[in-house]
Amino acid sequence: MKALARWLMLVLGALLALQLFFVGRIALMAWVNPESTSFERSEAWRLLNTKGSVPWRQQWVDYGDISDALKRAVIASEDDSFVNHSGVEWDAIEAAWKKNAKAEALALKRPGKKPPKIVGGSTITQQLAKNLLLSGERTLLRKGQEFVLTEALEILLTKRRILELYLNHVEWGEGIFGAEAAARHYFGKSSAGLGAYEAARLAVMLPRPKYFEKLPNSSYVAGRAMTIVGRMQNAELP
Repeated sequence: MKALARWLMLVLGALLALQLFFVGRIALMAWVNPESTSFERSEAWRLLNTKGSVPWRQQWVDYGDISDALKRAVIASEDDSFVNHSGVEWDAIEAAWKKNAKAEALALKRPGKKPPKIVGGSTITQQLAKNLLLSGERTLLRKGQEFVLTEALEILLTKRRILELYLNHVEWGEGIFGAEAAARHYFGKSSAGLGAYEAARLAVMLPRPKYFEKLPNSSYVAGRAMTIVGRMQNAELP
C-alpha cells in the first residue's frame, strides 16, 4: 500500500508540475510573443519528414495592425460570443457532440461511404489552448487538459491578447500560419488592408484550411463568405 501511495503521490506531483509549467508559459504570453506553438512545431516536423523541407510563411503583426474586418469575420464565423463567454461554450459543445453522434450512427448504416466530418464546438480560446500547448490527438484526457488551459488563458490574458495570439498563429494552409502570411498568400496584401469580403473568405477556411487552400474559389467558400459578411456588423471586438 505504501508503494501504491508513493506512486500516486509522484503522479499527482508530476501533474501539478505540468499545470504550473503551462500556467507559467501562459502568464509570460501576456508580454512575450511566442515564436511557435505546439501545433506549428508538429506541422514543421511532419513537413520535414514527408517533403524533406519546411516551406513556411509566418510573420507576427500586432493587434492594431490587423484589419478589424478580419477580426470581425473570424469572430462571426468561429465564435460569435467570444467577448462575452468565459472560455467554454457548453451548449455549443453539447450540440456538436449530438451532431457527431448522429452522423456516426448514419455512417454505420451506410458502409463504404466516406467517414463523417467531425464537427467541433470549440471557442477561439479553446482553439488557442490546443494549438499553443497540446497535441492534436482526440482523447478525453487531452480534452480535459484543454479545458484547464482555456480557463488559464481567460484568467491570465485579456480577450484582446487572446485574439491577437490566435490570429498570429492559426493555420491558413500548409505551412501558412497567421493573418499576415494568409493575407499575402491569398490576396497579395498585408492583413491591415483586407476588406470585408476578403476577410470573410479567410474566415471560411479556418475549420479546414488545408482542404480549402486547394479550393479557394469554390462556390461554397464564396457563398459562406457572403453569409459571414452579413454577420460581421454584429461581431463585437474586444
